[in-house]
Amino acid sequence: MSTSPYSGVFVLGEQKDGQIRSVTYELLNRGRTLADRLGTFLACVILGDEVRNLSELLYRGADKVFYIKHPSLANFLPGTYTNALVQLFLEEKPDIVVAAASTTGRTVMPLVAAKLLTGLTADCTVLDIDPQEKILLQTRPAIGGNIMATIKTPCTRPQMATVRPKSCPPAARDESRTGEIIEKCYADAIFNTPERFVQFIRDLSREVDIQEADIIVAGGKGLKNREGFKLVEELAAVLGAGVGATRDAVELGWISYPHQIGLSGKTVAPRLYIAVGISGKIQHLAGMQTSEIIVAINKDPEAQIFKVADIGIVADAFDVLPALIRELKKAKAAC
Repeated sequence: MSTSPYSGVFVLGEQKDGQIRSVTYELLNRGRTLADRLGTFLACVILGDEVRNLSELLYRGADKVFYIKHPSLANFLPGTYTNALVQLFLEEKPDIVVAAASTTGRTVMPLVAAKLLTGLTADCTVLDIDPQEKILLQTRPAIGGNIMATIKTPCTRPQMATVRPKSCPPAARDESRTGEIIEKCYADAIFNTPERFVQFIRDLSREVDIQEADIIVAGGKGLKNREGFKLVEELAAVLGAGVGATRDAVELGWISYPHQIGLSGKTVAPRLYIAVGISGKIQHLAGMQTSEIIVAINKDPEAQIFKVADIGIVADAFDVLPALIRELKKAKAAC
């Protein structure tokens, strides 16, 4: 029997304006699997001021919910979040901590790991438990996505990792589940940092957030220039879809970074993904291949994108998109 003082799998939940974000339920799905394989409990940590529907975290798989409540936590600030999490983890001694590779997770987890003198593996695609050693196996792409590396943290605790949003389905809801909701209130001194929340400015270039979109139209270098890329934006507008892009399209200045999909951008899993002029480099495929239905439009019949596509159209995008946009507009007008 292990005599380690560390126990439990903890996931870092996220909230916005007091509403629990969907990525939290994805983390609970992963965390539940890890906790069951270790025979331990699953805890969800949520930070905020007035967070609603905490019982939903229990319904989605958590055995315990640690709610750290303070006015300074209403909006995300790295210093206040870090101090609160370090205090909690020193008290509760988790064995494993998992967060999303979101703005919050990517910012706060390295700070927490440094303060706790432990390791952190970022942007994992697979998490598992070693059956012999009972430690976390953290798998992520390496060397430009050409290999998958599995990393262990055998000597320090907690074992910490971030995973990409939309890389796992959300946990199923079960209202029969019960558990503990534990409110943690810490002294104001913990939240006394040089940071101050001034204002939230919405990114007006994204009418539809690609990580929340049911439909995404994404464009690549095959669209030749910024004018060609406008066809992707026009099709997306007709469909009420999010606009995605490859790294090449972003680096060429056709669209801003928040639209980038792939290893160096965002991971998405919409119901429909339309890839236009995208060759299908492994770095891009890693960010979208879990989409339910993938439609690829490319004039190169050997393009790698066709290997993951459910529907492939071998044709020039400059012929297909104007015709598709025209017919969709006719269909909408007739409704």
